[in-house]
Amino acid sequence: MKKLVILKLGDGSLDAGLSVILQISEDGQRPTVELTGSLPPAPELHRTYEYWQIAYRCLGVAYRLEIGQGGFATNVSKIEDCRELAQELSEQFNHWLSSESFRPLTDKLLEQLTPQDQIRIILQTQLTTVQRLPWHTWGLCDRYPKAELALSAPNYEYIAPRSSNRSKVRILAILGHSQGLDVQTDQALLNHLPNAEVQVLVEPNRHQLNQQLWDSQGWDILFFAGHSASQLQDCAKAAGRLYLNPDDSLTLPELKLALRKSLARGLKIALFNSCDGLGLAQALAELHIPQVLVMREPVPDRIAHEFLKSFLEAFSRGEPFYLAVREAREKLQGLEDHYPCASWLPIIFQNPAELPPTWPKLNGSHVNSANVEELPTSQLLPSPLPTLRWPAILLASVVTTAATLGLRQMSLFQPWELRGLDYLMQLRRQELPDSRILIITITPEDVQAQDVEDRNGSMSDAALSSLLQTLEPLEPRVIGLDIYRDFPVSASQPQLVQQLQSTEQLLATCKASDVDHAVPGIPPPVEVPSDRIGFSDFLDDPDGIVRRQLLAHSPEPASPCQAAHAFSTLLALKYLEAEGIEPKATAEGYLQLESVVFEPMKADFGGYQNISAWGHQILLNYRQLPSPEKIAQQATLSDVLEGRVNPEAIRDRVVLIGSTDRSFGDYWLTPYSHRRTGLHETAGVFMQAQMISQLLSAALGDRPLIQSWPDWAETLWIFGWAATGGVVVYGAEAASKGRLSWLIWGGLGAEASLFGLCWLILIQTGYWVPWIPAAIVIVGTIGGVTVYVKAKTFN
Repeated sequence: MKKLVILKLGDGSLDAGLSVILQISEDGQRPTVELTGSLPPAPELHRTYEYWQIAYRCLGVAYRLEIGQGGFATNVSKIEDCRELAQELSEQFNHWLSSESFRPLTDKLLEQLTPQDQIRIILQTQLTTVQRLPWHTWGLCDRYPKAELALSAPNYEYIAPRSSNRSKVRILAILGHSQGLDVQTDQALLNHLPNAEVQVLVEPNRHQLNQQLWDSQGWDILFFAGHSASQLQDCAKAAGRLYLNPDDSLTLPELKLALRKSLARGLKIALFNSCDGLGLAQALAELHIPQVLVMREPVPDRIAHEFLKSFLEAFSRGEPFYLAVREAREKLQGLEDHYPCASWLPIIFQNPAELPPTWPKLNGSHVNSANVEELPTSQLLPSPLPTLRWPAILLASVVTTAATLGLRQMSLFQPWELRGLDYLMQLRRQELPDSRILIITITPEDVQAQDVEDRNGSMSDAALSSLLQTLEPLEPRVIGLDIYRDFPVSASQPQLVQQLQSTEQLLATCKASDVDHAVPGIPPPVEVPSDRIGFSDFLDDPDGIVRRQLLAHSPEPASPCQAAHAFSTLLALKYLEAEGIEPKATAEGYLQLESVVFEPMKADFGGYQNISAWGHQILLNYRQLPSPEKIAQQATLSDVLEGRVNPEAIRDRVVLIGSTDRSFGDYWLTPYSHRRTGLHETAGVFMQAQMISQLLSAALGDRPLIQSWPDWAETLWIFGWAATGGVVVYGAEAASKGRLSWLIWGGLGAEASLFGLCWLILIQTGYWVPWIPAAIVIVGTIGGVTVYVKAKTFN
């Protein structure tokens, strides 16, 4: 099993101590374990490291360091002194890691990991002093023979490379300034790699190097051999410098643009077989290079050659990148009689957002290149269609259907399905406004034109009295007063009391309390009889959009609004009464108008899952118009009072009276709104008109209600599209031997067919069928069957 262990070291220092976060996961997956701990101050560890570093650098061997830094006198320190300091440093280091504050993390690692696991350990820290410590001597690493440790910067990013069909691994090898060094051996080792194309630059100038990094074909590996150095700028960062030739050197940030282009064109590994490479690694980490392999201290020529040879042999034969590094690093121990601590030097610098590549993946092969000639032809070419393909399709279809239905039941897809319904409804053809409704709007100008002292709310008693007096002779079929009047008629307008009581076609509204009374209700006008009062409450979804219509409910006993039916329901029933249509109740107690049954929504209705289905709710089928406000003909209050409205626009209509002044707050989001900014909200009077229009249209056979299939039908529908995804894979494999482009076009074709069919069913029958879950199972089944087919093909 492949495991990923990440140790994140927080702010601090060896002198002050460090916080630590441990994460453990399957490689390439999300963490399944996270634990916090700390490491105590260890100033003596820093001092011991500095003593060891001085002893190591004074061994008197030829390092690949900056010119002038490699030749120390042999009498400054002896090999035995370096070994003793290395032993002391290792013991202090392991004692530090066995501290009480860090032990819970060590125990968790021992609990979660086994010796058989392939383990990548990534240490995330920006402190160069901590990066230089001998982490490979950690006693825990000895317990796991397939574990290797890498360093990482705290900040990283995944850069998607351009797709490549290279059949060989492209390597750009830079042989820099090499006075006193043998870089020709490095070149010879690279030239013997299988399936590799090596471009060598010998002591290039800056311009030549820049041009090669911009090569349009891209590079898989960037290699450097020659003199280099890192100058420690502060306790947290080192600066790396490459010496290209006797006269020219540069830091990697000076090649930033060229390196970014190489990364975008597929660069995976940067290998610096040179001295003191932590500064180089840190600079490359800032550019988000996937894997960087450097020497953390000055490296002798022979050690550089031996490591490069062993690493390339292991990596090119198919060993995982980390295990190839470990194998090559541990082989250096055989040279530590003359080169102490040689096995401490190689270190990986990893971008955690990337997975380490393998040699077969770099050259586009999935077969070990060393054994290609031994394999039969049938194993190198795509095999015939496996006989188990149809069972695989069935299995993948069942699994993806079950998983999708389970996640759907948990409401994970509900936001997507609601937005999907909105989108389908917006694609319907345009309709005409409802000619049965006239909306009298009270605009901000109408509000300002009224006497302030007489006005309570958006409409004064005098204005309302004059409006009713104007409307009654024009014979509207029903008048809906969508304005809260929780106050009595003023003494100055006694005639309004009589008008409100005796105008039979007038209906008024109130607002019901919610169940826990967190939102108080608003009582109705005391002058209007209770049988002409309806509640005005709307239902909005978690995203704030009104998609449902509440026809009736059982009011809370303590609510000031005791209306059992919605304002829009009463207005529609009053209008239909003149058409000879009386409401009936089915055997189940559902409302029926003519042949149309208004079946209430259940907790699971279409894309809704586990909603609160109290009262009598139905889905609101908005009339398809440029905007919800265009639902019906409109006239302002002043237009009506001043006689500027054609009487035929009022006669025999539902006349709705409501405010469009935003200061009163009666505005709502619809499927046609922009949810993030709140633009295009719709006034409540237009929402009431949409609901009245839906009821009238359904009862008179003009437009269908939006309905949903039963659960069993939705399950079969989703399973059918899952099977369709499997058929797409089968067809793509049979027609093109599994070409990705055929698979993509087949999947897109299935998704387009699904979308078109769902849209057609909605506009023709009014049924909301699962679009989003079906789209998900198509992709899921294609992925599942593809994995199976590829496994069978190359197994």
